[in-house]
Parts: sequence; C-alpha cells; structure tokens
Amino acid sequence: MPARAVIFDLDGTLLDTLEDLADAGNNTLAALGYPIHPVDSYRQFVGDGVATLVRRALPDGAQHDFDRALARMREEYAVHWKVKTKPYEGITEMLDGLAAKGIPLCVLSNKPDTFCQLTMEHFFPGWPWAAVVGESEKYPRKPDPAGAKAISEKLGIAPGDFLFLGDSPMDMLCALGAGMTPVGATWGFREKATLEAAGGKIFIDRPQELLQIIQYHSHKKTL
Repeated sequence: MPARAVIFDLDGTLLDTLEDLADAGNNTLAALGYPIHPVDSYRQFVGDGVATLVRRALPDGAQHDFDRALARMREEYAVHWKVKTKPYEGITEMLDGLAAKGIPLCVLSNKPDTFCQLTMEHFFPGWPWAAVVGESEKYPRKPDPAGAKAISEKLGIAPGDFLFLGDSPMDMLCALGAGMTPVGATWGFREKATLEAAGGKIFIDRPQELLQIIQYHSHKKTL
C-alpha cells in the first residue's frame, strides 16, 4: 500500500470552520424567526454541502422555507467565512513536511468550487497544491468519487497510491469509491466511531502523524 500523494478534505480537516459556519447558520435562522443551535450542533450539520447544512439546521416544520434560508445562508457565510476560521494546530507543519518530501498535495471539498479556490488562496497560499477541486457541475459532492478520480488522472498517479485524509463519512466513502486509502482525522467534526462505520481503517489524532504514515507506506513499498 504505497503512498505517493495525498488528498485532503478542507472543512474539519485542514480548516476549523465550525464557528463561522455556526454564526452564519444561526444568523440565518434568527433572521427568519427560527430557533438557533449551539455551535457544537453544527458538527452534525456540516460535511455534505451548504444546502444539506441548511436542511439540517431548519426545524422539521420549516422545510418549506428552505429556498429563502439557503439564499440567506449564502449571504451570511460570504461575510463570515474568514472571521474565526483558521488552520488546525499542526496543519502548516504537516504541509511543510509533506512538501519537503515532494508529496503532491491536493484538496477535494464539498464547498462550491469557486469558493473552495478562494478559501485555499486565502488560507494556504504558500504551498504547491497539485489540485484543488470543489463541488461543481463537473464534479459532484462527495461521496461521489468523480473528483478524486479526476485528481488521480490529472497527476498520473494510480488511485491506490493516494492517501485520502478527511473527517467525515463522506470522505471515507469517497476514498473507498475511488480506490484510495481513507485516513480519518479525529480532530475534525465527527467521532472516530462514525468514520469507522463508513469504512475508515487508519486514524490519526494529530496532523503530523500523517508524515509517519507516508514514511511507513513508502518504506513498505521498498521492502
């Protein structure tokens, strides 16, 4: 199981976006006259795109207001996306270590592609990203493996040579669907047990541990 490249999820894996998402979501709910949620509740709302987040945040009896809520959520998040968001501790050091080893770095996110590109340019301008892919008409949301497969084809690296680091069941399922090795980030938005249930088999508690996994698999390939 060699590891020659890495795909990262974005929210909950590279970036702690929870508070900004919660602020945008709660501002949306309050503006429409609905109850707001504790910030921690948004851990269960995120991961499947903004539309699903809005559906989960709305009360059961308010789904008729979905279109209005989605439009307002997009307006709110356009203002809040970089207020409290920051890379998780250890992420920059991990990226430096991988880049120093010549490991291609890629991102596959369920954020809309244009916003995914903007986010990466703002928070991670200093690294040589081989591919950054968000949701679009061409690449649907994870767990659909189309985006992961497209990255594999672009880099000319076989899917089996990728590690896919993410914090949600969608990441684990996407990796498996693409023929990649899923690695669960336990510092993110979901519990380890949830990732295990989705097929995750390798888990790390700190970003720097990914370097050890890369070294292990690279060494294993040469044996």
